[in-house]
Amino acid sequence: MRKEILIIVPAFNEAEGIRRVVEDIRLQIPYADVLVVNDGSADATGEQAALGGAAVVHLSCNLGIGGAVQTGYQYAAAHGYSYAAQMDGDGQHDPADFASMLQTLQEHDSDMVVGSRFVEKRGFQSTRLRRLGIELLSGLLSRLLGRSVTDPTSGYRICGRRALRLFSVDYPTDYPEVEALVQLDNCGYTFREVPVVMRERIAGVSSISAFKSVYYMIKVILAVLIARTRKTRWWVRYES
Repeated sequence: MRKEILIIVPAFNEAEGIRRVVEDIRLQIPYADVLVVNDGSADATGEQAALGGAAVVHLSCNLGIGGAVQTGYQYAAAHGYSYAAQMDGDGQHDPADFASMLQTLQEHDSDMVVGSRFVEKRGFQSTRLRRLGIELLSGLLSRLLGRSVTDPTSGYRICGRRALRLFSVDYPTDYPEVEALVQLDNCGYTFREVPVVMRERIAGVSSISAFKSVYYMIKVILAVLIARTRKTRWWVRYES
């Protein structure tokens, strides 16, 4: 029987740990369905996710994080879910924090809630280079949006119906977490941050090298500035 909440787990070559990630989510969030979007992996990511009990969408080629996550939102919209959440496939996001994120979304009638590792600064805080980049992006977004944003790159988030429908139709590509916050604000939608505790990845290594981190920061800053200039009202036709 379909549940109200879908947890989207984009995964690329995460065969070593994805089954444990799925089993952990299902154990701690039994009131949600889990969908792994296998983003053209060259290993057994999809098979391991299915063994863990997840529904799996297999992409025939690697679309990147934006395409994989939007596939999940499209699945959620097509199947009538009320909420769609995103969690990484490397085990860094602790499902134990999910209940407080959902409660915040419901109590404050927000469109999205983001789990931030920097509100209370507990748990894994990322590498020094990445922290510097995140601080730069936090300052930029806080200035552009006129509010404090502490963890704009966090991929741990949950959306209500309006944001779910918006992202199913239009979602940033490449590294979309930061741009999605601007997109929501451009649409007049709301988001909140709540403290979560991040863990180190349970297996494998990150695909983002030091060079890629610098390239990403330059690219996402330009993308954010461009996105902020596109403040239109086309999204109203998707509201119910």
